Amino acid sequence: MRGPHSPGSWADADPPLELTAFVGRAAELAELAAALDRSRLVTVTGAGGVGKSRLAARAAADRPRGERRARVELAPVRDPQFTEYAVVEALGLTDHTSRTPREVLLEQLAGRRVLLVLDGFEHLAPACAELTAELLRRLPELRVLAVGRRPLGLAGERLFPLAPLGEDEAAELFVDRAAAQGVEVADGPEVRELCRRLDGIPLALELAAGRLRTLSPAQVLRRLDDRFRLLATGRDTAAAPMPGGPPPRHRALRTAIGWSHELCTPAERLLWARLSVFAHTFDLEAAEYVCGGHGLPAEDVLDVLSELVAQSVVAREESPAGPRYRMLDTVRAYGAGWLEAAGDAVRLRRRHRDWYLGLATWCELEWFSPRQREVAARIEAELPNLRAALECCLTEPEEAHLGQHLAGSLWFCWVGCGRLGEGRRWLERAVALDSAYERARLKTLWVLGYVAVLQGDTVAALRTLRECREQAERSGDATAVAYAEHRTGCLALVTDDMAGAETLLRSALERYREIGELNSNVLMGQVELAMSRAFQGDLADAVRLCEDVCRVCEDHGERWTRSYALYVLAYAAWLDGTPERARELLGDCLGHAHAFHDLLGTVLAIELLALLTATEGDPAEAALLQGAADRLWSSVGLPLFGSAHYNAPHERCESVAREALGDTRYEECVRAGRALDPETAVARALTRVPLDALPAQRLAPTGESTVEPGAGPDRAGPGDTGRHAEADHEGREPRVP
Repeated sequence: MRGPHSPGSWADADPPLELTAFVGRAAELAELAAALDRSRLVTVTGAGGVGKSRLAARAAADRPRGERRARVELAPVRDPQFTEYAVVEALGLTDHTSRTPREVLLEQLAGRRVLLVLDGFEHLAPACAELTAELLRRLPELRVLAVGRRPLGLAGERLFPLAPLGEDEAAELFVDRAAAQGVEVADGPEVRELCRRLDGIPLALELAAGRLRTLSPAQVLRRLDDRFRLLATGRDTAAAPMPGGPPPRHRALRTAIGWSHELCTPAERLLWARLSVFAHTFDLEAAEYVCGGHGLPAEDVLDVLSELVAQSVVAREESPAGPRYRMLDTVRAYGAGWLEAAGDAVRLRRRHRDWYLGLATWCELEWFSPRQREVAARIEAELPNLRAALECCLTEPEEAHLGQHLAGSLWFCWVGCGRLGEGRRWLERAVALDSAYERARLKTLWVLGYVAVLQGDTVAALRTLRECREQAERSGDATAVAYAEHRTGCLALVTDDMAGAETLLRSALERYREIGELNSNVLMGQVELAMSRAFQGDLADAVRLCEDVCRVCEDHGERWTRSYALYVLAYAAWLDGTPERARELLGDCLGHAHAFHDLLGTVLAIELLALLTATEGDPAEAALLQGAADRLWSSVGLPLFGSAHYNAPHERCESVAREALGDTRYEECVRAGRALDPETAVARALTRVPLDALPAQRLAPTGESTVEPGAGPDRAGPGDTGRHAEADHEGREPRVP
């Protein structure tokens, strides 16, 4: 499940999880820490496999607690234009508006102390350098730790060349990695000579240690000697420079990788090459489908993969989506070179594309099931591979329809999991392509229209949905007509055309019934119809419609649409004079919306909770929640859609709170709420911490003041923020969102 610390980012206080011990580098760590204190841009450079990423991870983990750290893993990013999206994702920022990722970064990080680790930027160097320069220029509290084989080339950049391990550290690492293989090796002359031959390069040492289950250190050394002689005579065609790999002068690493490759069985070498097609991590089922066949039976993939893991060619790791595997970039590049040489790269890319087309189709179906959260976690883990599949389809003219199908099928990822900006980019690329398969393009159109509605881009939404409906009617595509009508009704709803919304939504729901369509989208249409009825004063009909939605959701295990139905039921309960019931419903609604990283559902729930809090006699807390909601709206779009109906609870809350607090105090509390990060705001809204029970705490750096010890409802200062969900009890500063 995507949250404030997505895969690739680090939590504020804990070091990154390491499956093997961090050996040596004490002096380098101290020097790097000092460099980061003196300079806002430090770039760790060095040969492939020398341990740059590991050192940067440890250095970032050792930074002061008040500094947020996030690692951006750039190796899987193939399109330079997605560099900014990768940074936004690593920071856990969600933005539903049509703003660029850069605009989001500049706004969300303003005044925040952040260390950004840009790892593996070489293939994106120009785009990465340009982005880094602007961020550093406009965000004075930002520091950047870049990791790559070359500098970024920016003014003020402090270079930190990383040398291989010294002899003692190299020997210690080799002995440690041998022990991880279940082999006890003494630190003796043969180990020392082997470490010297491998130039103390950690990756080379780990690959050599991976062979100790079958070879002694002396045998490893002899085989390496043979390998070096081949390189020296120039007769080694297998060790030609690898695409994206280290330059020829780094003979030790090339030797270790090539030698490890030679010692693999034919099946292991074949799988090594084929696995290079994955953009990032992958699971066993994907490896079996993509890499199986043509000389490697799918049923043998597990055994062969296990051997590659044992030899340190592939790493196994746990994730919220289950066990996954990855190859280091240098090792993957070596395999990719063999795949190209074998003439099998095109076929493997298409196999990869087919698997992820199937995965997206399966996930779209399973989104409407008890596995909805599992789907969200799976999609999160597979995004780099899905992007690679999209790129493959959208750059091959004859496969445009496949790209359109894939971009449209991922609607639940773009809409339900907080990725509207990225989704719109892919959808617009897909729609712009000619395709002989009109059905695929029509789906892309209505999904694009839906995204534009949620981003508040009324003109683009109307244009796209009109085009979709007209083409769908000409081609007789009843499904596309229903979706286009539905999303046009949604647009009418958020622009206060309640009568038009009701007409369109009722018609769309009838069309869905006629074609037998039932899924999260259909149920959302019923919730939207209920909203239109509630806003027109028919609470009984609204409650009936949403209770029906909740029953169907319970039957199918659906949670995302259900959260919106709960919002409408809570709205009705408030109007009906039962605030306790409204608060109970909103707690359930907010919990699910936040779990899916759905900012719209989250902020709507917080707005209504603020009103309940005001009417329950806590106007300061209500004003603070309104401030928190105001900050969230900047990432959603036009606050409350600019709708008088959606805005009514907000205006009522403000009126009650201002009257009770006075203008000055009200504005102070709102400013304090704006300083809350989304995690803290949600925790605050859910827990309702009494103001007089709050500890003294400083806000995230925004220039606001702090809460005084013992501050109560009448005494809390303008910085009164309440508890932080995870960190405040330890006295830490709230995190940057």
